[in-house]
Amino acid sequence: MQLVDAYGRVIRSLRFSLTSKCNLNCIYCHAEGECGGCGREISAERIIAIARTASRYYNIRRVKFSGGEPLMREDLTVILRGIKEFEDDVSLTTNGTLLSEQADELAKSGLDRVNISLDSLIEKRYNAITRSRNNHKRVIEGIYAAIDAGLTPIKLNMVVLSGINDDEIDDMIEFVRGCNAREEGAVILQLIELIPYFNPALSVYMPDFVSIERKLMAKASAVKTMQLQRRRRYYVDGVEVEVVHPIDNTEFCKNCSRLRITSRGEIKPCLLRNDNLIPVEREDEEHIISRLEMAMKYRAPYFRRMQDRRIY
Repeated sequence: MQLVDAYGRVIRSLRFSLTSKCNLNCIYCHAEGECGGCGREISAERIIAIARTASRYYNIRRVKFSGGEPLMREDLTVILRGIKEFEDDVSLTTNGTLLSEQADELAKSGLDRVNISLDSLIEKRYNAITRSRNNHKRVIEGIYAAIDAGLTPIKLNMVVLSGINDDEIDDMIEFVRGCNAREEGAVILQLIELIPYFNPALSVYMPDFVSIERKLMAKASAVKTMQLQRRRRYYVDGVEVEVVHPIDNTEFCKNCSRLRITSRGEIKPCLLRNDNLIPVEREDEEHIISRLEMAMKYRAPYFRRMQDRRIY
């Protein structure tokens, strides 16, 4: 059996926000589209129950954990060990500041791979973007620790900000090349377009992604278009560069196969909507099945353009 929405989109992965807490304060953070405030966090038992039910009944065997910063969950290894037997792929998105100390244990507990955020190779810029200090070196160490622990392929997430770090793309490609000298194909660079929906003032930092992709195209030996969100992957002298381009992308939602669960234990049918959340209140399978099926009725098919300040 498959979990399918009213527009024929099959759910193939779950994305859990484990916490709304974070040890950074990035200028562009949209907190996975969650409402503000930490509140009560979803329990490890409920996460495991949802993942197990989705796997058994709908063959959803891919899970990604995010936050906030998921490495701030003290029971993260408990969650990983609790789901690994019925998952084919378990990944995690992290800011990397706590990763060097945890990478080995996470890999042993069932984590397959990680996405790591690094928006600048220049410490002063990194500090300004993350509104933090003394973390840049820790992220670099976390990247190397993840490679050594086998949490690959790593997607290195760079949110491109006009006038702040958009001149570093070539340098970031070279950094990834150096990482891949440590292990072939260990790191993929992911360039992410800023989404200023929750803070329109950030639109001043929106880069010209058409120009960015034109430059990548000129350098690339090959280009592949992924089904998910019509992402393009450019192969530049052996380095894979994937572009996440949601703004005015009329196919961004078309092939969406993800279903999100908030840090408070609510199913979130669409990324940047908060008016259709469905709470999961118990761990029994019948209840979870009913909530997952209900979520399919609330999935929206499209987004509107940026000037509408909404994406559905």
